[in-house]
Amino acid sequence: MDHAATTTLDRQALSATTHCLTGCAIGEVLGLVISTALGWHDLPSVVLAIVLAFVFGYALTIRSLRASGIPFRRTGRLAIASDTLSIVTMEIVDTAIVVAIPGAMAAGLLTGLFWGSLAVSLVIAGIVAFPVNRWLIARGKGHAVLHGTH
Repeated sequence: MDHAATTTLDRQALSATTHCLTGCAIGEVLGLVISTALGWHDLPSVVLAIVLAFVFGYALTIRSLRASGIPFRRTGRLAIASDTLSIVTMEIVDTAIVVAIPGAMAAGLLTGLFWGSLAVSLVIAGIVAFPVNRWLIARGKGHAVLHGTH
């Protein structure tokens, strides 16, 4: 692969990773804020955060595809095809990190531990997801399926 093709692939993977990370971050933060405010235990907190990460991750893709004039039914299939492995990767990594940091899940909303552990987990999740997205795009999968739709 020549330098220009590698640069293009890296840019596409970075764009896909940033896109998925945005949706995951919105869902994670919202889920953990809601569950922490309600005093939920770890398992329901994690489940809510993961569900919302998928909802927002897919919703961002669907929104951009709908803006391109693609019918809603097709946008859902495209979002699932393009985002699922990236979101799964990010959710495994960031959930494992937040759960592994002592006291992070029990920390209050106004603590540095809560926000710091969440920020660190999302950054690491994005770093881990980048090569996954790069690998998918290089094989015509992941966000590569979206490039022919815009």
